[in-house]
Amino acid sequence: MSLKAKKVLGQHFLVNEEVAKKIAYSLTGHGDYSKVLEVGPGTGMLTKYLLEQKQYELFVSEVDDRSVEVLTNDFPLDASHLLHGDFLRLPLTENVGDCFAVIGNFPYHISSDILMRVYRLRNHVPEVVGMFQKEVAERIVEGPGKKSYGILSVLLQTFYSTEFLMTVDPKEFDPPPNVMSGVLRLKRNDLKEVPCDPLLFERVVKASFNLRRKTLRNSLKSFGDCLPETYKAARPEQLQPTEFITITQAIEASGQDASIQRK
Repeated sequence: MSLKAKKVLGQHFLVNEEVAKKIAYSLTGHGDYSKVLEVGPGTGMLTKYLLEQKQYELFVSEVDDRSVEVLTNDFPLDASHLLHGDFLRLPLTENVGDCFAVIGNFPYHISSDILMRVYRLRNHVPEVVGMFQKEVAERIVEGPGKKSYGILSVLLQTFYSTEFLMTVDPKEFDPPPNVMSGVLRLKRNDLKEVPCDPLLFERVVKASFNLRRKTLRNSLKSFGDCLPETYKAARPEQLQPTEFITITQAIEASGQDASIQRK
């Protein structure tokens, strides 16, 4: 069955076999997982190379009915391993397990949402390999002092080492996207959880970058007057992820955020 990409689903099917094989074999097994979840397999270009790797038990999540039919007909996947639904909403730990890698040629229009889902599942997902719009992939690996360094950079780098693996030209897809693509690999580090309220940490990071042109004194003023003096004149792109933890700890210790929440 031949599939025509659906624009509404952000589909751009990878057609280069060599690129597909490189991506599939970019999984390292870091974190000692045995299960792999492929997101949006489409026509199964990555799927066949993932199935070659017998050390992994493969699951796939696919929202497109047509792709589900192709995968059912063309690959040895039983019903329990073919999750027909949206990766962003599926109960993944129930369907896949407590520890699994995530891989895929991700739809670019929801790639940030996919990465945020990974962030929330960080203690279940030790490794991620994915195709993204190149500028998104570069943003994730970017460090402080760079223009593209932002919310996802800080949140993901707090819990993962990030590595840009390769650039992929538009001609390797059908239909070709209007942008260059990049393959990213994330490997979970040893930090189980941040030494502060994790939800407050996330709020602090988002508030800082939502007003990134302002100093932290201004962008974080809603949390009260408890910002360490060292950071008051700083801008968010200047800070390491660990420094956002320090700021969150200061806000938490002051108790001011708790009083704001109660109002």
